[in-house]
Amino acid sequence: MLRLAMRKVMLYTDRRILEFAQILCMPLSRVALFFVFFYFGTLKLLGLSPATHLVEELTRKTIGMQHFGAAFIALALIECLIGVLFLIPRATRAVIPLIFAHLMVACSPLVLAPAFVWDAPFVPNMEGQYIFKNIALMAIAVGIAARVTPMRDRRRARPKHRR
Repeated sequence: MLRLAMRKVMLYTDRRILEFAQILCMPLSRVALFFVFFYFGTLKLLGLSPATHLVEELTRKTIGMQHFGAAFIALALIECLIGVLFLIPRATRAVIPLIFAHLMVACSPLVLAPAFVWDAPFVPNMEGQYIFKNIALMAIAVGIAARVTPMRDRRRARPKHRR
Protein backbone atom coordinates (compact mmCIF):
# COMPACT_ATOMS: atom_id res chain seq x y z
CA MET A 1 0.00 0.00 0.00
CA LEU A 2 2.81 2.40 0.94
CA ARG A 3 4.63 1.53 -2.28
CA LEU A 4 1.54 2.34 -4.34
CA ALA A 5 1.10 5.68 -2.56
CA MET A 6 4.77 6.55 -3.08
CA ARG A 7 4.47 5.62 -6.76
CA LYS A 8 1.44 7.91 -7.18
CA VAL A 9 3.29 10.77 -5.49
CA MET A 10 6.32 10.21 -7.73
CA LEU A 11 4.18 10.12 -10.88
CA TYR A 12 2.28 13.24 -9.82
CA THR A 13 5.53 15.08 -9.00
CA ASP A 14 7.12 13.95 -12.25
CA ARG A 15 4.14 15.23 -14.26
CA ARG A 16 4.17 18.59 -12.50
CA ILE A 17 7.91 19.06 -13.00
CA LEU A 18 7.62 18.23 -16.70
CA GLU A 19 4.63 20.55 -17.13
CA PHE A 20 6.56 23.33 -15.42
CA ALA A 21 9.59 22.71 -17.66
CA GLN A 22 7.40 22.71 -20.77
CA ILE A 23 5.87 26.04 -19.78
CA LEU A 24 9.27 27.64 -19.10
CA CYS A 25 11.31 26.06 -21.90
CA MET A 26 10.55 28.51 -24.71
CA PRO A 27 10.58 31.74 -22.69
CA LEU A 28 13.83 30.78 -20.93
CA SER A 29 15.44 29.71 -24.21
CA ARG A 30 14.47 32.98 -25.88
CA VAL A 31 15.67 35.09 -22.95
CA ALA A 32 18.94 33.14 -22.76
CA LEU A 33 19.66 33.74 -26.45
CA PHE A 34 18.68 37.38 -26.11
CA PHE A 35 21.02 37.82 -23.17
CA VAL A 36 24.01 36.11 -24.80
CA PHE A 37 23.72 37.81 -28.18
CA PHE A 38 22.69 41.25 -26.97
CA TYR A 39 25.31 41.27 -24.22
CA PHE A 40 28.23 40.23 -26.43
CA GLY A 41 27.06 42.53 -29.23
CA THR A 42 26.95 45.42 -26.75
CA LEU A 43 30.45 44.60 -25.50
CA LYS A 44 31.68 44.84 -29.09
CA LEU A 45 29.92 48.17 -29.63
CA LEU A 46 31.49 49.54 -26.44
CA GLY A 47 34.96 48.34 -27.45
CA LEU A 48 35.11 45.96 -24.47
CA SER A 49 34.91 42.60 -26.22
CA PRO A 50 37.53 40.02 -25.27
CA ALA A 51 37.10 38.56 -28.77
CA THR A 52 38.38 41.66 -30.60
CA HIS A 53 41.80 40.17 -31.40
CA LEU A 54 40.14 37.04 -32.76
CA VAL A 55 37.85 39.08 -35.00
CA GLU A 56 40.86 41.11 -36.16
CA GLU A 57 42.67 37.91 -37.19
CA LEU A 58 39.60 36.57 -38.96
CA THR A 59 39.18 39.89 -40.78
CA ARG A 60 42.86 39.89 -41.77
CA LYS A 61 42.50 36.38 -43.26
CA THR A 62 39.23 37.03 -45.08
CA ILE A 63 38.08 40.52 -46.12
CA GLY A 64 41.16 42.54 -45.15
CA MET A 65 41.92 44.88 -42.25
CA GLN A 66 40.73 47.96 -44.15
CA HIS A 67 37.20 46.65 -43.50
CA PHE A 68 37.71 45.75 -39.83
CA GLY A 69 35.94 48.76 -38.30
CA ALA A 70 32.80 48.42 -40.39
CA ALA A 71 32.78 44.61 -40.12
CA PHE A 72 33.19 44.72 -36.34
CA ILE A 73 30.33 47.19 -35.92
CA ALA A 74 28.15 45.17 -38.31
CA LEU A 75 28.92 42.00 -36.35
CA ALA A 76 28.02 43.74 -33.10
CA LEU A 77 24.76 45.13 -34.49
CA ILE A 78 23.80 41.76 -35.98
CA GLU A 79 24.43 40.11 -32.61
CA CYS A 80 22.20 42.66 -30.88
CA LEU A 81 19.53 42.23 -33.57
CA ILE A 82 19.59 38.43 -33.19
CA GLY A 83 19.12 38.84 -29.46
CA VAL A 84 16.17 41.19 -29.82
CA LEU A 85 14.51 39.08 -32.54
CA PHE A 86 14.58 36.01 -30.31
CA LEU A 87 12.37 37.89 -27.85
CA ILE A 88 9.72 38.24 -30.56
CA PRO A 89 8.11 34.85 -31.28
CA ARG A 90 6.72 36.02 -34.63
CA ALA A 91 10.28 36.84 -35.75
CA THR A 92 11.54 33.27 -35.34
CA ARG A 93 11.46 32.51 -39.06
CA ALA A 94 13.61 35.56 -39.75
CA VAL A 95 16.10 35.04 -36.94
CA ILE A 96 16.87 31.34 -37.48
CA PRO A 97 18.72 31.83 -40.81
CA LEU A 98 20.43 34.89 -39.32
CA ILE A 99 21.76 32.95 -36.32
CA PHE A 100 22.89 30.06 -38.53
CA ALA A 101 24.85 32.44 -40.77
CA HIS A 102 26.26 34.30 -37.77
CA LEU A 103 27.38 31.11 -36.03
CA MET A 104 29.06 29.87 -39.20
CA VAL A 105 31.15 33.04 -39.19
CA ALA A 106 31.67 32.84 -35.42
CA CYS A 107 32.94 29.26 -35.68
CA SER A 108 35.19 29.87 -38.68
CA PRO A 109 38.30 30.76 -36.62
CA LEU A 110 38.48 27.07 -35.64
CA VAL A 111 39.61 26.50 -39.23
CA LEU A 112 40.71 29.92 -40.54
CA ALA A 113 42.71 31.09 -37.50
CA PRO A 114 43.64 27.88 -35.68
CA ALA A 115 46.68 29.40 -33.93
CA PHE A 116 44.28 31.69 -32.06
CA VAL A 117 41.94 28.95 -30.79
CA TRP A 118 43.95 25.75 -30.27
CA ASP A 119 46.70 25.09 -27.72
CA ALA A 120 47.30 21.62 -29.16
CA PRO A 121 45.36 19.26 -31.44
CA PHE A 122 41.88 18.83 -29.94
CA VAL A 123 42.77 21.13 -27.02
CA PRO A 124 41.06 24.51 -27.41
CA ASN A 125 42.29 27.55 -25.52
CA MET A 126 39.83 29.97 -23.91
CA GLU A 127 38.93 31.54 -27.25
CA GLY A 128 38.34 28.08 -28.70
CA GLN A 129 36.11 27.17 -25.79
CA TYR A 130 34.26 30.44 -26.31
CA ILE A 131 33.61 29.34 -29.89
CA PHE A 132 32.54 25.83 -28.92
CA LYS A 133 29.74 27.23 -26.76
CA ASN A 134 28.09 28.14 -30.04
CA ILE A 135 27.11 24.48 -30.39
CA ALA A 136 24.82 24.92 -27.36
CA LEU A 137 23.43 28.18 -28.76
CA MET A 138 22.65 26.45 -32.04
CA ALA A 139 20.93 23.59 -30.21
CA ILE A 140 18.73 26.09 -28.36
CA ALA A 141 17.89 27.86 -31.64
CA VAL A 142 16.98 24.55 -33.28
CA GLY A 143 14.73 23.76 -30.30
CA ILE A 144 12.97 27.09 -30.72
CA ALA A 145 12.63 26.56 -34.49
CA ALA A 146 11.17 23.09 -33.90
CA ARG A 147 8.28 24.65 -31.97
CA VAL A 148 7.30 27.09 -34.75
CA THR A 149 3.93 26.35 -36.30
CA PRO A 150 4.32 25.36 -39.96
CA MET A 151 3.22 27.92 -42.52
CA ARG A 152 -0.09 27.33 -44.23
CA ASP A 153 -0.65 27.80 -47.90
CA ARG A 154 -2.61 31.01 -47.93
CA ARG A 155 -3.59 30.76 -51.55
CA ARG A 156 -7.20 29.81 -51.88
CA ALA A 157 -8.03 26.90 -54.04
CA ARG A 158 -9.63 28.28 -57.14
CA PRO A 159 -12.89 26.72 -58.13
CA LYS A 160 -12.68 24.77 -61.33
CA HIS A 161 -14.61 26.34 -64.18
CA ARG A 162 -17.07 24.11 -65.94
CA ARG A 163 -17.28 24.25 -69.65
